[in-house]
Amino acid sequence: MAQQPIPDFYEILQISVNAEPETVHRVYRLLAQRYHPDNAETGNDVQFRKLTEAYQVLSDPERRARYDVHHQRLTQDRWRLVAAGANAENDFESEQQTRLTVLEVLYTRRRLEPDAQGLSPLDLERLIGRAREQLEFTLWYLIQKKYVTRSDSSLLVITAEGAEFLESRYQTMVQQRRLTAAKSA
Repeated sequence: MAQQPIPDFYEILQISVNAEPETVHRVYRLLAQRYHPDNAETGNDVQFRKLTEAYQVLSDPERRARYDVHHQRLTQDRWRLVAAGANAENDFESEQQTRLTVLEVLYTRRRLEPDAQGLSPLDLERLIGRAREQLEFTLWYLIQKKYVTRSDSSLLVITAEGAEFLESRYQTMVQQRRLTAAKSA
């Protein structure tokens, strides 16, 4: 049976790996109130259990020390994947394709779910299959170009400029996909 990957407890609690014990406690209490199942507005049983598990590990000095060894290894492995994914030369085509993919995902989200504000970076990472470290430059670029913005709740949202840019590139994107499909057939 495959072993379940250990979650990133620092990310779940939205704290730095250098956070003091008081900060761990304070942030946990704040998030626990938000996600507690008894909270009618924002309660989320699954998220609450994740928070509690993260807090139990990070608030115990011995468990945190053991976890930190694992977390450091995980972080190093992620950076190795990023480095392996990048060529010695900059891969401009791949980066451009990633930008367009991010815009497509955000555009589709906005068009199909107008009441939904956007996507979290974590959701975006899962949807397009790229590690957060690989998306940092892409998101920086899209935000600087004003194609994407962050909502008050830190969700990524496509702007009108981003939608226009994507729509103007649509025919080129379709042709590129057809060429790629023809080459691999």
